[in-house]
Amino acid sequence: MSESLQSILGAETLAAFEAGGPVASGLPGAAYTSEAFLALENERIFADSWVFAGFAHELSRPGDITPVTVAGRPLLLVRDPELRVRAFHNVCRHRNLKLVDTPGNVGRAIRCPYHSWTYGLDGVLHVTPYFGGREPRAVPPGFDRGRHGLVPVRSETWHDWIFVNLSGSAPPLDEFVAPLRNRLEGVDLSRARHVVTIDFGEVAANWKLIVENFIEPYHVQFVHATTTEQPLIDHYTVSDRGCLGCAVDVSGEATREDTLAADSRYLTLFPNFVFGLYLPDEIGVQLNVPLAPDRTVQRRAIYRLGPESRLESDARAEELTKLWRGVHAEDHAMLERLQQGRVSEVAAGGGVLSPVWEEAVRSFQERVVSALS
Repeated sequence: MSESLQSILGAETLAAFEAGGPVASGLPGAAYTSEAFLALENERIFADSWVFAGFAHELSRPGDITPVTVAGRPLLLVRDPELRVRAFHNVCRHRNLKLVDTPGNVGRAIRCPYHSWTYGLDGVLHVTPYFGGREPRAVPPGFDRGRHGLVPVRSETWHDWIFVNLSGSAPPLDEFVAPLRNRLEGVDLSRARHVVTIDFGEVAANWKLIVENFIEPYHVQFVHATTTEQPLIDHYTVSDRGCLGCAVDVSGEATREDTLAADSRYLTLFPNFVFGLYLPDEIGVQLNVPLAPDRTVQRRAIYRLGPESRLESDARAEELTKLWRGVHAEDHAMLERLQQGRVSEVAAGGGVLSPVWEEAVRSFQERVVSALS
């Protein structure tokens, strides 16, 4: 076990977590409150993995650009003239200014607002005005613009979802997404059409609590009694290698129109791709970005499988936004109280996990510890 991990969590608490047993302990509270733990996650999880970073439909035209944060680093995503989405470190090669601060369209070039160094959408450095003297095109002797372009980051797009891998060491993306794809029972994701994106802003909880909440069904009938009709007894857990979550095949009929009562699949790819399938034709994908141990930015994009008219789409967007704001509000209230409880010495033991309903949570936590070891 890594000395860094032991020093953060303590050898005894780690040993208790790893002991397992019929009723296993959860991760110690410090895993959710410690700055050092998040720094280790950024170094060994978010830098080494395929990390979900953005939505391709938000970069529809050449020059569309958006800043993102991955593993605590500033990156940018941009659509190039060949309509490929590229990722770069969001840092000027001159004085290391953060280049892009807000989403928008930069036209044909990315210009640093500090000294006007200018890059193509392919990251190549083209303009360094007055860098070498009093003439606009002057460059210092021996300075090679070709060696000072934007630093690229490995990236790939799967349907509407952009993934980046900072270290470049992750397996092929197709291999990474295969376990989730295999769980979709023949669903054709190429038919997915974006309906609406809901921006929840900052949630006062650790990113892991959000994932854990998504993949365990134990809380649903208690927390979501007013927004869902998915009885606990109809649920089952998913603990595949590479894909964790839960699912439900609802045995009864819905009694109200404003609740979620569909057969559903709640699936994740480690660390932060959160995918919901609500049969027969709805998909929801969460983008959760850790800002601090106790703060995570959250957005939810909702899709429908298949074409529909604009009128249907607008009506559906309003209906879905209302439903999912209600569901997330119920979750956020619990997540924030989970986070608050983690600062207590009682949480040093990690609580306990149901071997029936929280099997995926245990597998997720083991994956975290393994990645940090």
